Amino acid sequence: MDNTLNLILLVLLYVFGIILLIVLIVLGIKLIMMLGKVDRLVDNVEDKVNSLNRAFSLIDKTTDSIALLSDTIVNAIARLVHSLVGKKSNKKSKKEEEDTDE
Repeated sequence: MDNTLNLILLVLLYVFGIILLIVLIVLGIKLIMMLGKVDRLVDNVEDKVNSLNRAFSLIDKTTDSIALLSDTIVNAIARLVHSLVGKKSNKKSKKEEEDTDE
């Protein structure tokens, strides 16, 4: 009785082990096929991104030139305002010096 129970449990373990091995093999094959599809998808996305690189570089150059132009305009306006304010403050300080000298 004890011997037959051990034999039955051993056979069940072997059967479940074989089933588990078959399931793992099937899952491995499906995983390999899925990785192939993912690899093709990544290559496709990479090709599309590389085709957009030219457009992105054009946009980058355009924004850089617009920023340079706006910086130049702002600096010119700032110098003009500074020179106008500087003249007024120089006149005021000269008047104050004349008033204190007298």
